[in-house]
Amino acid sequence: MSGFQRVATLCLVIFTGLLVACTEPESQAPRERAEPLVTGLPDFTRLVEKEGPAVVNISTITRQDEDSVRDQLEQLPEFFRRFFEQFGGEDGVPSMPQEREARSLGSGFIISADGYVLTNNHVVAEADEIIVRLQDRRELKAELIGADEQSDLALLKLDGEDLPVANIGSSEDLKVGEWVLAIGAPFGFDSSVTAGIVSAKGRSLPNDSYVPFIQTDVAINPGNSGGPLFNLSGEVVGINSQIFSRSGGYMGVSFAIPIDMAMDVVSQIKEHGKVSRGWLGVLIQEVDRDLAESFGLDQPKGALVSQVLEGSPAEAAGVQAGDIIVSFNGEAIYRSSELPRWVGRVTPETEASMVVIRDGKEKELEVTIGLLPDDPEMALRGSGGQAAPDGANALGLKVRAASATELSRLDLKAGVIVTEVGDGPAAKAGIASGDILVTLNNKPVNDPESFSEVVAGLPDSGTVAALINRDGNPRFLPIKLP
Repeated sequence: MSGFQRVATLCLVIFTGLLVACTEPESQAPRERAEPLVTGLPDFTRLVEKEGPAVVNISTITRQDEDSVRDQLEQLPEFFRRFFEQFGGEDGVPSMPQEREARSLGSGFIISADGYVLTNNHVVAEADEIIVRLQDRRELKAELIGADEQSDLALLKLDGEDLPVANIGSSEDLKVGEWVLAIGAPFGFDSSVTAGIVSAKGRSLPNDSYVPFIQTDVAINPGNSGGPLFNLSGEVVGINSQIFSRSGGYMGVSFAIPIDMAMDVVSQIKEHGKVSRGWLGVLIQEVDRDLAESFGLDQPKGALVSQVLEGSPAEAAGVQAGDIIVSFNGEAIYRSSELPRWVGRVTPETEASMVVIRDGKEKELEVTIGLLPDDPEMALRGSGGQAAPDGANALGLKVRAASATELSRLDLKAGVIVTEVGDGPAAKAGIASGDILVTLNNKPVNDPESFSEVVAGLPDSGTVAALINRDGNPRFLPIKLP
């Protein structure tokens, strides 16, 4: 190919490319820019000016006598105890006044013109004196009207005039992603304002079964507890209560008590001096995918009953261990943590309905809800007794009969005690020596012989549920069969 031909060919290629490049855009319709879903950032100044005066600082004084100080010193490491024994006063207690004061700080907000203040129970618990300071620098003594440990709420009363009152809203209308604002006194810095968004609703936390927390990313620190959480309309939608942290400080995960629940607590404290909650009398656990398969469910849902307490409303209604509660008073139960909230809202001694799944079929039950005891925890203990025949080791388990004494300690009517766990499906499921096996594949295990019969009748594959009792705690475990 001559030099001219190469140039001509190159020019043709370039020209063709330019032609394509020039004509291609004409074949495409111009794209319209999507409307932004969020425009601008909120200005909180008017909200803070209007609602800020109703937020108060709460300081408490707890007086401790010498005996209390001595009890605290006994908890110190040995090195420090020896120091006080050598350099302290009598009995190793350092010389100090016969009584000393411990102080703490928190926040709250005025909910009525006659001086009622709402805060967290842990802010004022065991306080001998409560002092409330307003934004206008007035300091007023407060009286504790009542408190509820289950929800961590306390109601105080002030004697004062011309008190600013917070605008109470509804947490039911709150949406995930919505802007919220907190006012409080972190580390004693009063009237501090922080803002963020609602991260989630209906969160469950350990030891807080009755509170569907609002999760936010609002900065909350010590001293913010008991302060209000506002929406953009200036309405209180929650009470800032606690944070999740690995460092002890704010890490972007904060929790607030819904205001609707809080105002119900306020009403009960005003009327009765305490809070009453409904009680069903069951121990429950979450249904995971393995347990759902073992109970024949197409997906995890509901609250799995691991034990029915003797003499409880649930026992009277016919609830059984192994039932999965999927509905209560018309409310669907998707997670086990939802059940205590709905039961707790029911007035004691009133009727309620629930739907359970038993043997793969739905069954409706009527129950008369009881009154939640002051100490609902059951002090259950257990361990203990003749090995099963070798033929019962398909799961890798050996068991013995449980004595009447061992069963009565745990309020159990039957069960066998696991004495040995070898390699096999049971070990992989988490069953351990000393566990009491109560049911297997939804069949009762009353003695080593019945255990052998149930094991012999297990399917060749799939997942079966085992109900065990470990140290007083009943729990279903899914066993995957090979």
